[in-house]
Amino acid sequence: MSTDRLQAELLVTAARLVVDEGLEYGPAKQRARKLIAQQGGIDATRLPLPDNDALEAEVFAHIELFCADTQAGELAQLREVALVWMRRLAAFRPHLSGAVWRGTATRLNDIHLELYCDDPKAAELALIDAGVRYEAASRPGPRGGQPVDVLGFSLPHAGLGQHVGVQLTILDHDDLRGALRADATGRTQRGDAAALQRLMESHDER
Repeated sequence: MSTDRLQAELLVTAARLVVDEGLEYGPAKQRARKLIAQQGGIDATRLPLPDNDALEAEVFAHIELFCADTQAGELAQLREVALVWMRRLAAFRPHLSGAVWRGTATRLNDIHLELYCDDPKAAELALIDAGVRYEAASRPGPRGGQPVDVLGFSLPHAGLGQHVGVQLTILDHDDLRGALRADATGRTQRGDAAALQRLMESHDER
């Protein structure tokens, strides 16, 4: 199989993993590369990873082909949950990111909220005061990859018939500067509660 064909297969496989298993783009691309390299009998490092724009386009194509009848409803319900928590956490300038914001989410995706806090521990205290049981972790942040705190919890959702995961990434207030820049397609990687509300209303009008 040619390299071009392998790269095309990699893109399709990564999109399937994003939609069918709820993987984030990075892990989906890495796993897809290993799978396709094994099938082609080549070194995985010889297959360059697709960029996120190409993968997102393939994700939308996969959704349209395989789950167009369910994805829109699942996305709408996840966005409703996101909006509820953005309003509850309004003091921390919440912004929605990830698949729920970009419109590719299914019931398998977590809701990713970025909180821009003057006091990083204040968000934890707010969850404790609300009686929310959460798990703390960390991931590389926007400042040279320095780790930032991530608070995760799940909630039962009757409409989806399962628990919905919520991930809160705690960022410094100054990190909000430049965070709303549009990409090459004119879309942003995140939005606040007002932007999400407008997005939901625009879909309702279709």
